Amino acid sequence: MTAASGAADRLRHLQAQLPPHTRLLAVSKGQSAEAMRTLAELGQRSFGESRLQEASLKQEALADLGPLDWHFIGHLQANKVRPVLQRFGTLHSVDSLPLAQRTARIAAEEGVAPQVLLQVKLRDDPSKGGFSREGLLEAWPQLQALEPLRITGLMTMAPLGLGPEQREELFGECAALARDLGLSELSMGMSGDWSEAARAGSTWVRIGSALFGSRT
Repeated sequence: MTAASGAADRLRHLQAQLPPHTRLLAVSKGQSAEAMRTLAELGQRSFGESRLQEASLKQEALADLGPLDWHFIGHLQANKVRPVLQRFGTLHSVDSLPLAQRTARIAAEEGVAPQVLLQVKLRDDPSKGGFSREGLLEAWPQLQALEPLRITGLMTMAPLGLGPEQREELFGECAALARDLGLSELSMGMSGDWSEAARAGSTWVRIGSALFGSRT
């Protein structure tokens, strides 16, 4: 089996398992532009990157494919907001009110209206950032006023060590919070827990190794 045929089989397998409300975001960080091209030619148009320089090189290498749907999924550093906005249409990891305010200001200067998913942390996890439920509700009136941002959803990640039922419970809480805020998008679930996230209502699952295989 060639690398291309393996990628095609994995893509079809994942697509067949996803419920209608859940879209596949191919996490291509650490993968080659050639591997991404293979998936793009099979119809996968949404890609997630977390390293700005790496992503920029791939975007240039794949420019002949026409518009692709680029999502920034890594930790968004304040000093990288401008170049990220110049390269990505969707941000999955705005994790504080000050960062959202800075992103809105720079987006206005750049003349762009990015789609934003707010990162929330609903379990104690020192390795991850994000709004707490209470912090998000408190900041929500200010967040809603941040033009030209289009805040459409929430993103969360399950801490290591949770079992499938615990993960699904966590994802369900995030989905309920999104509904309370009138948000339609949910970025939840990765290669190891996407099925629980999809059952809880995730609209984007971020799949890397289960789609591409081992990183290059």
